Amino acid sequence: MTRIATTHVGSLPRSERALDFLFARDREEPYDADEFAACMAEECAETVRRQVEAGVDIVSDGETSKISYTTYVKNRYTGFSGNSARAVPGDLKLFPRYLERLASQGGTPKLVRPQCTGPVEPKDDADLRADIANMKSAMAAHGAKRGFLNAASPGVIALFMPNAYYPSRDAYLEALADAMKTEYDAILAAGLDLQLDCPDLGLARHVLYEDRSDAEFGEIAAANIEVLNHALRDADPARVRVHICWGNYEGPHICDVGLDHVFSALMSARARYVLFENANPRHEHEWTVFRDRLDEIPDDMILVPGVIDTTSNFVEHPELVAQRIGRFVELVGPERLVAGTDCGFGTFAGFGSVDPDIVYVKLAALAEGAAIASGRI
Repeated sequence: MTRIATTHVGSLPRSERALDFLFARDREEPYDADEFAACMAEECAETVRRQVEAGVDIVSDGETSKISYTTYVKNRYTGFSGNSARAVPGDLKLFPRYLERLASQGGTPKLVRPQCTGPVEPKDDADLRADIANMKSAMAAHGAKRGFLNAASPGVIALFMPNAYYPSRDAYLEALADAMKTEYDAILAAGLDLQLDCPDLGLARHVLYEDRSDAEFGEIAAANIEVLNHALRDADPARVRVHICWGNYEGPHICDVGLDHVFSALMSARARYVLFENANPRHEHEWTVFRDRLDEIPDDMILVPGVIDTTSNFVEHPELVAQRIGRFVELVGPERLVAGTDCGFGTFAGFGSVDPDIVYVKLAALAEGAAIASGRI
């Protein structure tokens, strides 16, 4: 029987102990570096254990040591300082009362968002080496056969950490690509898979480019992928994953750009695996984009549809998960399919709609649904 593997997008809830360290570091408050290192190693091991226990095949470190999937780069690269205003998604601006309610309930992340104020270059790689070592140790301890680490794409860094130094957006992206290449290569050299997080292909449409047409935004997305591919020029695509996202928050999402407008850009990524939202009510219908443009999907590309939502505490019935998987089995076959989640469950430290314990019940439902779908092949 062909068995459909399972994975997720990367971030998972951090413990209160880890959060205390991460926020102290983010705010440049005093903390014990040795205790920080010990905490991150222990928490990484625990999150890998829980993933394996839930039945996840391709695991991550949960981004345990990162304050967020983007702004962590300020600790690893020069050129970032200060703070910048939070860019509010276009759909939330249309509903100010709802936005105010989210903020009052802690539904908007609170962390430092620095700007680029100088040349972007790698610093000491101690944080990266620690992440790699913790991940490999945790996998060995808990029997995980395959794992990945997340890294920010040049485009998403430019989205959340605005340029106040380089003469143009293109120059900023090129500098980011050159700097981030060292991180990408190191993760792959360590024998782990590399996942690039690319909300710049979706979310950026209604955050930075509201005044552009969908067609114009498609060109921007294509340019971002071109820069990313340059940074991946020495990488083996078979071990690279790219994730597209429209913003991992519960909201109306009525300003989300349609997948069809960025589909060509996504398909041109130098990556074997493509992860995308396909469980939430705004994007589940877009499985038909893959059906209708099947000839544009590279023959060796593996699709990783989200079959579990990451903004709701509803636990999907395994039968529903199996049905969602089945649509893609019919399109590309089980050998070119991995079952995933819409997004991460802890994209920002301390921020997530789903209760930490419910997260792992949802991941177990993912594994059970994949088993049901596998049995039907």
